[in-house]
Amino acid sequence: MHTTPHDLTVDSGGDQFVVTGATPRLSWKPGAGAIGAFELEAVIGGVRQPVVLADWHRYLDWPWSPLSSRQRVEWRVRSTEEAAEWSEPASFEVGLLNEDWEASWISPVEAEDPGYGNRPAHLLSVAFPVDREIRSARLYATALGVYTATVNGERVGSAELSPGSTSYDRTLYAQASDIAGALAHGTNLLDIELSDGWYRGQVGAFRIPSGWGTVLGLRAEVHVDLADGTTLVVRSDERWTSRPSTITRADLMDGQTVDLTRVAATGTGVVVDAVVDPPAIDWSPAPAVKVVASRAPSSVRELREGVWVVDFGQNSSGWLRLGDLGPAGTRTEIDYGEYVGADGDLSTTHLDSHRPGEPARVFRQHDEVVAGETPAVFEPRHTVHGFQYARIVRHGAPLDPATLSMQIVHTDLAQAGTFACSDPDLESLHRLAEWSFLGNAVDVPTDCPTRERLAWSGDYQVFVSTATRLRDVSGFSRKWLRSVRDDQLDDGRITNFSPDGRRIKQRLDDQFAMMTGSAGWGDAIVAVPWELYRSYGDTEVLAENWDAMVRWVEWAIDRARETRHHARQQRSSEPEAFEEFLWDGTFHWGEWTEPRELDADGKVIDPIVDDPMAWFMADKGEVGTAYLFRSTSTLAQIAAILGQDDAADRYALVAEEVRSAWQAAYLRPDGTTETDTQAAYVRALSFGLLPEARRAAALDRLVELIRRADTHLGTGFLSTGDLLPVLVEGGRADVAYELLMQRTEPSWLTMVDRGATTIWEAWEGIDADGVAHESLNHYSKGTFARFLHEYTLGLRQAEDSIAWDSIIIAPVPGAGLSWAKGSHESPNGTITLHWRQEGGELLIDAVIPAATTARISFPDGTEFHAGPGRFSARRPFRTPVAEASVASI
Repeated sequence: MHTTPHDLTVDSGGDQFVVTGATPRLSWKPGAGAIGAFELEAVIGGVRQPVVLADWHRYLDWPWSPLSSRQRVEWRVRSTEEAAEWSEPASFEVGLLNEDWEASWISPVEAEDPGYGNRPAHLLSVAFPVDREIRSARLYATALGVYTATVNGERVGSAELSPGSTSYDRTLYAQASDIAGALAHGTNLLDIELSDGWYRGQVGAFRIPSGWGTVLGLRAEVHVDLADGTTLVVRSDERWTSRPSTITRADLMDGQTVDLTRVAATGTGVVVDAVVDPPAIDWSPAPAVKVVASRAPSSVRELREGVWVVDFGQNSSGWLRLGDLGPAGTRTEIDYGEYVGADGDLSTTHLDSHRPGEPARVFRQHDEVVAGETPAVFEPRHTVHGFQYARIVRHGAPLDPATLSMQIVHTDLAQAGTFACSDPDLESLHRLAEWSFLGNAVDVPTDCPTRERLAWSGDYQVFVSTATRLRDVSGFSRKWLRSVRDDQLDDGRITNFSPDGRRIKQRLDDQFAMMTGSAGWGDAIVAVPWELYRSYGDTEVLAENWDAMVRWVEWAIDRARETRHHARQQRSSEPEAFEEFLWDGTFHWGEWTEPRELDADGKVIDPIVDDPMAWFMADKGEVGTAYLFRSTSTLAQIAAILGQDDAADRYALVAEEVRSAWQAAYLRPDGTTETDTQAAYVRALSFGLLPEARRAAALDRLVELIRRADTHLGTGFLSTGDLLPVLVEGGRADVAYELLMQRTEPSWLTMVDRGATTIWEAWEGIDADGVAHESLNHYSKGTFARFLHEYTLGLRQAEDSIAWDSIIIAPVPGAGLSWAKGSHESPNGTITLHWRQEGGELLIDAVIPAATTARISFPDGTEFHAGPGRFSARRPFRTPVAEASVASI
């Protein structure tokens, strides 16, 4: 256990080093024995600053004067206790602040537009001399598009897909890289390769052009600090040149083509200041997207002459790295996907997109490379793919499988939690959930890394509480929330996905605008900041989203008051008084992806496909009103935290009115609900919509519906994550574990049994005949992982705790498990927990970090309380006993 403060961080991201704005916030873990008073010391630009005092260790406002562009900071912390030791120092740099950028926006000279998905990349270049000794050197760059950079042919940094996915009309992040090691005395060449990226490329299932803009742009500055104290600055301007790249086609969704036989063209002048009204440049709070791992093939099989199918054994996001390109002129084609059919060939038809009355949009992820005279490695860094399998076609030259690897690419998120147990299947399930989330954490939380690749608000709303158990998603989530705010409509609606490349806020006549403002999706603006606050203790994440939360909730309250579902209007022209708090008169996606029923012929009944208008117009007010209650009640709590007392009182009153309305409209006297589905009961119990006297009846009905389904779940997108916790909290852990261990579909273990390596979008993602359906990498149903951490392992926050200051250790063994162990990296330090059954007793071992208290509950009802240090105790597994052996140090 650490005895001094450790893990010093600031609330910003970066690639090779942390890069911040002028006033970063400071955090650290206190270390054993610290009592909450600390001294901080910093060296800023070589100048030691006065020591300052702090009475807490999370998100301390910058305590010295605001920083300037390019300043470098080293800081450390110690407890104020006598003879306390300083922590190890941490360092960061300030980026080039927006007001200090002097570089021009430059754009490539482009030929006639060849169309989306077929555009080439461009090389923007400048040569500059360095004739004195170098002390340090930085490249600061950003783009409208995606860029990669080299200095004298050497790659700059390790970040991928820069500058990332944002709402480009409002927010643009820059990157800083250390280039000192690549510079030489004499002439140096900076090349920056620029392609469409998120800015101008295609998005969504139907590959709609982004619409952020039509003109690519680059803004870059090189600052070389010389040993004599002077600084050489090179800025993007009219002196740069533009020439065609060897990348002849680059699109983030469609793929990339590289022609290494292409003769280098003479550069022409760049276009200066063609970018109109770009947003201010900022520095991202999120870690960089990187190649986080490289994976060798599990198998390579030559399907027929010149055609190989490669299985990498894991579905993820990234690209294929190929070191053997064959003789000059050899063309290699690569197609990527998640599934191999019965014939052994790659198949992607399950990812084709269909609209009634329109031809299917055929799914494709396709790369090509033509070998040149000089040996080279193919690594398509201007695209990204979701895949487990690749089909490689090459005629006239052999393929060396030893040169193949899968480059796994996603945001470099630090691990937050671990889980292991005595059942290998549950460990496999946990891995599926983790891989599925990481494969969709490519700068923003997407729904799938293949067909759509959109950061749907509903997906992250349901998964964020699981994500915080798996990885540190604080900066990643704050970055995404900025896009959610950027895309918010003037009337307060939150878009279905952000960044919103369709720009619904400017196209209110678009059909999709009618489907914007759904419960469970828009409510992400309340639910995600609230989860981040609870997990990390960051009040600022509440403050910076407050206005957006209020505008969203007020819009929903207004819609509830001013609209009625047409079915209610048909039943009665006069609304009942409670109906002004029913949110049933606007579009909701509803529960979404509940297990689908079969007709008499065994064909899947899909209401959306079979009768889309009826589905669109269906009454989903039970869902809408439930979420209106949850968001208003959460907003009341947030208002109180932010000192908005009047707002806290108002939203608490509105929440009670909404709950009463929900009960009047949807709750029957016997405790059942009008919709009478598993999802409805889970939501009612989890959200606290039911009177206490009706909870038991609702739980009984939920169990009855589960049994009627032959002990199968019937929940969908929104409520699956709460299903198992609701059952355990209601005293039905037996049913929860039966569902968790169910092996026939719909179930989680069906995925394991049918070879999944990530979570499927549909419960029947690969059916009993081995046929694939829809996306095979959709993390939303992976919310069971939170159950494994909180109940199977038994580690969760106390209800009134913030940032894991108070924890509950309460394992709920089931399904024959004999042990479980895991950890959580809390803001106070690492919590570890291991329980096991030995000779009729349950033994719990735990390590509790500084500034943390724990309540430990055994299944026999015995409770202990412990503070920081090691805790160990054993109790009979089922029978209460008066005494126990406990050690706490």
